[in-house]
Amino acid sequence: MRWVMTTNHKDLGTLYLVWAFTMFFVGGLMSLVIRGELFEPGLQFVDPEFFNQMTTMHALIMIFGGVMPAFTGLANWMVPMMVGCSDLALPRVNNWGFWILPFAFGMLLSTLFMDGGAPASGWTMYPPLVLQTGEAFPFLIFSIHLMGISSITGAINVVVTILNMRAPGMTLLKMPLFVWTWLITAYLLIAVMPVLAGAVTMLLTDRYFGTSFFTASGGGDPVMFQHIFWFFGHPEVYILILPAFGIVSTIIPTFARKTLFGYASMVYATAAIAFLSFIVWAHHMFTVGMPLAGELFFMFSTMLIAVPTGVKVFNWIATMWRGSMTFETPMLFALGFVFLFTIGGFSGLMLAIAPADFQYHDTYFVVAHFHYVLVPGAVFAILGAIYYWIPKWTGVMYNEKLGQFHFWWSAIWINVLFFPQHFLGLAGMPRRIPDYAVQFTDFNVISSIGAFAFFIGQFVFIWNMIQCMRGVGEPAPARPWEGAHGLEWTVPSPAPYHTFEEPPVVDDKEVAAHA
Repeated sequence: MRWVMTTNHKDLGTLYLVWAFTMFFVGGLMSLVIRGELFEPGLQFVDPEFFNQMTTMHALIMIFGGVMPAFTGLANWMVPMMVGCSDLALPRVNNWGFWILPFAFGMLLSTLFMDGGAPASGWTMYPPLVLQTGEAFPFLIFSIHLMGISSITGAINVVVTILNMRAPGMTLLKMPLFVWTWLITAYLLIAVMPVLAGAVTMLLTDRYFGTSFFTASGGGDPVMFQHIFWFFGHPEVYILILPAFGIVSTIIPTFARKTLFGYASMVYATAAIAFLSFIVWAHHMFTVGMPLAGELFFMFSTMLIAVPTGVKVFNWIATMWRGSMTFETPMLFALGFVFLFTIGGFSGLMLAIAPADFQYHDTYFVVAHFHYVLVPGAVFAILGAIYYWIPKWTGVMYNEKLGQFHFWWSAIWINVLFFPQHFLGLAGMPRRIPDYAVQFTDFNVISSIGAFAFFIGQFVFIWNMIQCMRGVGEPAPARPWEGAHGLEWTVPSPAPYHTFEEPPVVDDKEVAAHA
């Protein structure tokens, strides 16, 4: 019963991470169904309706079941240790927040066995298509509500903890970047999750209570749903990436053995990205029709996000410049993040240009873009973070050779998987289709081979982590990384169950701005 009733931030952090990787596995299997079907032209394994169900479920599970809980797990483990308190501010709420997730995803996955099948309208749930969902429809809506409640409880806990429970001397501008990025992410979550809840509730009332918010025959407007959805959806993109910025800003200075270049500018750039994320939503909707002035506003405001993002990339490179760098597994994943996320950022800039977006819209170019942001972006950062902090969590070092093999295997096959999709999109292959014209065959074959190889490689990571959790490996010292600074490294490895019974003394050598 310990794991059911626990209110300890470390236990719940572990539960969140185990849950996230279980969902990564389930969502990954669904992606293999998609890539298996697309291996060659024609219909091989699944019918088009089931293919659409797989694309929808894959997206919902990866975003809400994989990436977001993984970041919440890392926040659970590290935020109290980094700010010098013994636990999160609302431990019982923290427990409820986690245990909502199995019910939410149990409800969502159960739709695969219902009459009419699982939702097949894409994760965007655009009406009128989503209103044609069978018995699964209310289960989809309620599962989204539960996921949102879980996210908001986690976010409130992080905000209250950071603002009220920091150790004496840990001022806001002395906090590690990971804590800063999570504080800003938490505010984003609190701001936008109710917007999604409102939108899906309006769908529910359209379906069952005779309203016509999005039903054209009753005077409603389906495009209004797109506006509301993307007002949630674009900040959601940054919810999925800002904590990754914090992780990379923690790992690179450690293995470059230097202070993070431009700490304050990194904080302000994160806040600027969060603010701009609220005013760019309609760049997802250039092709639905909007006034020229609207297109220009959303085009230029979207391109503006490249400025604070560029500040971050510049600062990471400046931190490495003339540093005494070593390339352990966490650093490799951080470097992989910087290089490959930048590719995703550039393709995002291309999509931000309204006239060009008319060419790229709903093609595989978009699929390549957001997967470069989310897989070698968010997922690489999560993997790097786990390699970085696992010695502190378990008290033993992971197997470095397996870790390096895991990185190079992942880095190679992730590019084999997603890079050809740029060319498929530029050549005009639409997304969300189970069959395609024969001229797209070669790149699809390469992409599918990459998908299966990347998936297989993740078992190396799982084996490595299970060994650490079993205590197999070299004992880890309190500070296993020579250049690591922060309160979490001042306690033994593994960290005590209640880390700081007494508030620690904050030494300026241990804070991010002065390390």
